[in-house]
Amino acid sequence: MINSKDFFLALDQLEKEKKIDKEFFISALESALTSAYKKNFGEARSATVKLNPEKGTIKVYAYKTIVEEVEDPDKEVSLEDAKQIKSTYKIGDTISEEVTPKSFGRIAAQTAKQVVMQRLREAERENLSNELNTTGDQLTTAVVRRKDATNVYVELSGTDAEGVLGEKDIIPGEKLEIGDRIKVIIKRVRDNGYGAEVQVSRTTTSFVRKLFEIEVPELASGEVEIKSIAREAGNRTKLSVYSPDPNVDPVGACVGARGARINAVIEEINGEKIDVIRYSEDDFVYIANALSPAEVISVEINQESKTSRVIVPDNKLSLAIGKEGCNVRLAARLTGWKIDVKSESTNAKEEQSRQVQEFTPSFDASMDDDIDIFEDIQAIE
Repeated sequence: MINSKDFFLALDQLEKEKKIDKEFFISALESALTSAYKKNFGEARSATVKLNPEKGTIKVYAYKTIVEEVEDPDKEVSLEDAKQIKSTYKIGDTISEEVTPKSFGRIAAQTAKQVVMQRLREAERENLSNELNTTGDQLTTAVVRRKDATNVYVELSGTDAEGVLGEKDIIPGEKLEIGDRIKVIIKRVRDNGYGAEVQVSRTTTSFVRKLFEIEVPELASGEVEIKSIAREAGNRTKLSVYSPDPNVDPVGACVGARGARINAVIEEINGEKIDVIRYSEDDFVYIANALSPAEVISVEINQESKTSRVIVPDNKLSLAIGKEGCNVRLAARLTGWKIDVKSESTNAKEEQSRQVQEFTPSFDASMDDDIDIFEDIQAIE
């Protein structure tokens, strides 16, 4: 028998401080200690480890089945030997005996430490996940507490949890200082090897969606819906909006009086540009709208290849394409269409060149006919 009252007292303390049920540890410990016993004292034996919190003991029990003829001494016992222990035993019964080795205390202590630490991390992560309700993206307020070379660490409002903003989760060009109060979206809770870690972000499309849901009551009521969002954090965001009510202007609702609503979102995302696009089931209209703020002359589409050709005025080409192709790239992601943007003059030249190429073969053919006729006339003469 191993007297481990201090060990069980420690489990009691964990239960109180971490709000983790002691039984959660005990079942895991019994399984792990059984494996440890077999590894050190013989895999062949049918043995199990039992923990008794009330008595503060850890005991190892070996089990054998009563048989007529013993073939495996580690797992079987004869009826004759069994009756010496208890006269009422019969064939097929199972007998147990305590076989706790004197040296098992050290093995048990090492195994218990590993299991407790692992289960503690798992329980903390699960409890934290439940507390933060991370079944979906959740927006919360946070305060910047510390920074290192790559990460920013924030205190999440209403919890004791610390959130981590990685490099890719910080808006490019954004300078976060100790004490800054910001909004973040909770991406996930994971085990980093030392405990539960809350990963948060400010660069996802869902972050922008949640910010608009705060600022635009019509989104919560269902009068306005966000159909799609495309974002390149730090540069530009496009979101398409729709209203099932013809009397509601979905773009106006998101922009707000004098731009109050959209400006509140822009301020939170460090001045990033936002284009609110009116969604349309008409692909021609939707693609044209998506290239806002550029003016569009015409749109041609190929339904099979899901590609489109958009013609814009010469002086709007750079605006339609955007810096390093950002505007047209986001428009394509927003609509789900591949978009090829051409200026009006370039399109005219390409069209003219195409017509010339189509006309040239017919012109050559007519010349050949003329030559043949001329040769026929000469032959008659």
